[in-house]
Amino acid sequence: MEFKGAMGGLYRLTEWITRFAGSNLLWVLCASPFFFFVIVKILVMGQGMTNESIQMNWAIAIVAPFTFFPATTALFNVVRKWVMGDTDVPVFKTYFTGYKENYKQSMIGGLFYTLLFVIMYLDYTVYMTQFENLQLVGIIMLILLLLLGVSMFNFFSMVVHYHMSIGMILKNAVLITLIRPFRVFSTLLGAGLLCYIGAQYPALFFFFIGSVIAWFAFFNFYATFTKMQEQMEKMQAAEAEKEEGEQEELSPSSRTDMK
Repeated sequence: MEFKGAMGGLYRLTEWITRFAGSNLLWVLCASPFFFFVIVKILVMGQGMTNESIQMNWAIAIVAPFTFFPATTALFNVVRKWVMGDTDVPVFKTYFTGYKENYKQSMIGGLFYTLLFVIMYLDYTVYMTQFENLQLVGIIMLILLLLLGVSMFNFFSMVVHYHMSIGMILKNAVLITLIRPFRVFSTLLGAGLLCYIGAQYPALFFFFIGSVIAWFAFFNFYATFTKMQEQMEKMQAAEAEKEEGEQEELSPSSRTDMK
């Protein structure tokens, strides 16, 4: 049954709320060990427990590649369908299909990103706290950390959108981040705004924040992908026209030589 008018709009709104909430809850459930340690870290930081906070950092780093990354890739598998117009896919089935199919690549990519995050975060901390004359290097490391975080969105998008090796996915995720700065900052600002709203209303993290950020990130990625594909097609068409023009120029002379 299809509703029209105000009832139709309310029905569609309810559908989208259910989709975002359902996929977000699946994400939170599958990444629950990661979020558990994050919450514990926040609590111990609030109580000024430095040693315990450092221990939580290591716990987060250990579980992230095996829980957070596969769960987030599965979430991107769902929002990819929505962005590309297939809005009626079953959320539960689509989520766990993506989780199973992309687990290995997600885990390997998670190990790569986690290692880089740990190294760069340690460098940032050392330069900002131990070397007063080298704090500029610490600021540069912070900028690189932000870029790495945004490239992670591209990584999730590419895992679910392309069939290629993990090495190519990691390489292209970084390259797209560098060559499309507008999309980089819009994704970063959008995610930052949503996280700020979630910090004011923590319940939103369980129901909407993750899935909305994933949808926005893949929307930006897909727009970038589409634009790059159009530019490539125009270049190929221009090359084809150029080759045809050169062949036409050569044809009369060829006929003259034959005579």
